[in-house]
Amino acid sequence: MQPFLRLFCGWVAGLSLAAATMLATSATAHAATVQSATPTPVGPVAASETRYTNGMNIVTEQTDTDKLIAMDHVQNLRDLGGLIGANGHRIAPHRLYRSGNPALGTPADFARLASLQLDDVVDFRATSEKTSAEAAFAERFPWIADPVLAGDLSPASVVPMLKRSTPQQMHQFMVDLYRRFPQDYQPQFARFLKLAEADKTLLYHCTAGKDRTGFATVLLLSALGVDRATVMANYLESNRHNAAGNARAVAQLQKIGVEPEVVQPLLNVDPDYIGAAMEVIDTRYGGMQHYLTDVLHVDVEKIRRGYLVAVTE
Repeated sequence: MQPFLRLFCGWVAGLSLAAATMLATSATAHAATVQSATPTPVGPVAASETRYTNGMNIVTEQTDTDKLIAMDHVQNLRDLGGLIGANGHRIAPHRLYRSGNPALGTPADFARLASLQLDDVVDFRATSEKTSAEAAFAERFPWIADPVLAGDLSPASVVPMLKRSTPQQMHQFMVDLYRRFPQDYQPQFARFLKLAEADKTLLYHCTAGKDRTGFATVLLLSALGVDRATVMANYLESNRHNAAGNARAVAQLQKIGVEPEVVQPLLNVDPDYIGAAMEVIDTRYGGMQHYLTDVLHVDVEKIRRGYLVAVTE
């Protein structure tokens, strides 16, 4: 399983339309034609379903917990402002943003991002996920690279693996991947939360803004005292916000022989995935608050003072 994880980890954590297009272009010329099994598809979680995952009651309602900001070529950009945190206080608007890769946005996208007056932009992607076309973004915004999930993400390595995998293997891969987040990448997530301690206006992202960004959001919202059901609902909203891009990605990959049922678990977020990470936090580290304060050494009160505001009638 280790070579499999090493080859897939960064890529599957944020497969976007751009990544899928790159794969399709390269693999048409180079990838081997390995047949893939096609067992029962694993689709996204149904709206308003409640599922028990790893002993936790996870609410999966498709409700809006934050504000989606419409962009041309930046997916899943959301303002976390308005969520209820500790002591009934709300997260201040226009301070904390999550997204997919913003670096390939249009000039209009860059203008919108500039209007957010960001202090820092945190990038969780591996170097192999980036392209030279992102230079303009790097020149304009305070971009901090702090990779989570480095490895060989080239199409030559990834596509043959996809072709000989099953949906069940991909689902289990994602569960195993999420288990690694709270154990293997503590320095990266601690540094991210230290930026929040400094009361900065932040945008943080990976490729699709769903897995690495999703886990970072779970930590941040938990530090702010948002209840677990709302944290989980916020995580699951990526399925809705990424749906159109995911459909295009599936179509591109299907052209090179990757079955939709195989790639779908990589494109979706799922209660099983985040449930696996939370189980590690609860069982190995004694719960979220112990994990934040004793493992990541986060000053939760400082983060709350920076971002929470009293609710006014």
